[in-house]
Amino acid sequence: MSDNNISFETLGTELSFDLGDGRQVTIETGRLAKQADGAAVVRMGNTMLLATVCCKKEAAENADFMPLQVEYQEKYAAVGRFPGGFFKREARPSEYEILIARLVDRALRPLFPSNFHAETQVLVTLISGDKNNLPDALACLAASSALAVSNIPFEGPISEVRVGRVDGQMVINPTVEQMENSDIDMIVAASMDNIMMVEGEMKEISEQDMVDALNFAHQAIKIQCQAQLDLAAKVPTANPKREYCHENNDEELRERVNKETYDKVYAIAKSFMGKHERNDAFDAILAEFLETIPEEERDEKEPMAQRYYHDVQYHAMRNMILNERVRLDGRKMDEIRPIWIKTDYLPSAHGSAIFTRGETQSLATCTLGTKLDEQTIDGAVVEGTNRFLLHYNFPPFSVGEVKAIRSTGRREIGHGNLANRALKPMIPLDDPSFPYTVRVVSDILESNGSSSMATVCAGTLALLDCGVKMKKPVSGIAMGLITDEETGKYAILSDILGDEDHLGDMDFKVCGTADGITACQMDIKINGLSSERMAEALEQAKRGRLFILGKINEAMPAPREDYKPFVPRIVQMQVPKEFIGAIIGPGGKIIQEMQRETNTVINIEEVGAFGVVDIAAANVDDINAAVARIKAITQVPEVGEVYHGVVKSIMPFGAFVEFLPGQDGLLHISEVDYKRLENLDGILKEGDELDVKLVAIDEKTGKFRLSRKVLMPKPEGYVEPERKPRPEGHNGPRRDGHGRPPRRPENK
Repeated sequence: MSDNNISFETLGTELSFDLGDGRQVTIETGRLAKQADGAAVVRMGNTMLLATVCCKKEAAENADFMPLQVEYQEKYAAVGRFPGGFFKREARPSEYEILIARLVDRALRPLFPSNFHAETQVLVTLISGDKNNLPDALACLAASSALAVSNIPFEGPISEVRVGRVDGQMVINPTVEQMENSDIDMIVAASMDNIMMVEGEMKEISEQDMVDALNFAHQAIKIQCQAQLDLAAKVPTANPKREYCHENNDEELRERVNKETYDKVYAIAKSFMGKHERNDAFDAILAEFLETIPEEERDEKEPMAQRYYHDVQYHAMRNMILNERVRLDGRKMDEIRPIWIKTDYLPSAHGSAIFTRGETQSLATCTLGTKLDEQTIDGAVVEGTNRFLLHYNFPPFSVGEVKAIRSTGRREIGHGNLANRALKPMIPLDDPSFPYTVRVVSDILESNGSSSMATVCAGTLALLDCGVKMKKPVSGIAMGLITDEETGKYAILSDILGDEDHLGDMDFKVCGTADGITACQMDIKINGLSSERMAEALEQAKRGRLFILGKINEAMPAPREDYKPFVPRIVQMQVPKEFIGAIIGPGGKIIQEMQRETNTVINIEEVGAFGVVDIAAANVDDINAAVARIKAITQVPEVGEVYHGVVKSIMPFGAFVEFLPGQDGLLHISEVDYKRLENLDGILKEGDELDVKLVAIDEKTGKFRLSRKVLMPKPEGYVEPERKPRPEGHNGPRRDGHGRPPRRPENK
């Protein structure tokens, strides 16, 4: 009979390491998800991530790529919350989850063997959340750990860390509280030897600061990689890695392809054609070669010939750049493609601009909205609101393709996020005089390299055209790298083309102002990028960035002086907190009526001891009308002040007059006129407007006593009626303004 007394401690394997500041990170395996090919749990504080990896045994027939799927999901139960929405369960991934999945995917993908084509799925799940320790910096460590303890071929391990700089000191995986005072927020992925991926935002840091941050991150990552190696050494199933054979090769065919097409491809690469002409010429060379394969062998050999032909293109283009120091379109290494700009292109948009650089074109629009247009963020870990949105769209016609239009893709979300990070620090969201919610949309109309950087430039121009008082304009540039490990030759390319990105070794996007870097994104496809070469690439990027900024300044030297006539104007005012309810009214009646009658949009938010009121309208007159209404509601009635009121109701003893919004007072019949009136027939009726003076406020009840006659000239010879004193000992209220005490019960 088996022993059922199994303890948690005796299961699996775990290992811990120190982040360098006393905080411990623990990796465990062998306890959860044991039927996966590999599984690991990473914990820091109360944040725990479960990563699993599964891989098919064989690749699909004729597969020539790595079908890798990376997903990240946050469980709301991990932080003790219910998901929002009608179904109350986790559904499609949020943008935050997609961005984390992209960070992991971009770091892992280059490290699978080039001839390994088995479908592989990596899933990372947040199973416990700590709101002071964000999970995004731990997701790649968890995924790589799961691969390390599996038998799946992988040229790792790797890890990712977040780098912050707080009070001038670099910090690894800073807490949420520390990040509030950090001028760097950068995720860095690396192996034991090389940096693989970088993404982040900065507050105008220098190029040297960025190099220092990358080196600091790499030192911390080396410790995490060693921890994974130590953990894998304790797991028998991690070694050896599985054997595989996912490619059929024909060396004789490879030699033929290289011999018969290389010179032709090299000539086309050096012909400086446009993108489509060059691709058509490359396709024609391949089609011509395929015709030389006997028809009975073509089905078998065509996939291999296409793969070998891609290798020919790869080497021919790279050799041309390295040997002749000239690029596919004839430019020098640091030369920027021709730029043309048009602002105020769309007459009905709040702000618009076209930015075209070579064969890449972005049409950007800027729209200003109210607080009601803010984005609500309701993630499991990250909650709050967002006043700046940037959306990037990449329709298939931008590259001359026919493709189904579906929901926003991961690439579009990632490119939009990079441009968002670049521009957001320069938008005056912290300025009380700028209470707007801002949305920038970039529609890519043409693409041949670096459409995300075109988005940054077009977005800057659209914001300026809209009249947003940006702190400084921002531009962006994409850098490439071509290297030859055998000869040591290398070329750093400014403003790369699509082919230079696809066939090159690096895609390094750098955004910033004239004074420093605000965002970056880097993916490296080779082993090894020295700090010296990184610094050289950053300096070359700076020169290109400043050149593009010059073009932006020529087209739009300053923000538009004033918003266009149809852009909503927003006025912000503060009111005492106790008046918020009076402005809103029962069930929102008063504020809804005010918005309808003044053609405005009004939003109120409680901030400390005040209510902050945002009033938006298409013109100043409507705003002034709403401001006057709100000031009237929040005005404190003062004895002796004169008010313009409206008769609300008529009684036998007088009229009730609304002299301030929501404030009624009694205009006694004796205070309507100097002459004695028996009733108000023919004198006043409901809806009449009149000026009244507040003559008294009852200390006990807070009721208001009004007078109209004190504002009228006294008739000649008029004598004020003598008021009889109250009987001794009588402290009750008088019934009317004539000084008569109330009748005793026996007199009724």
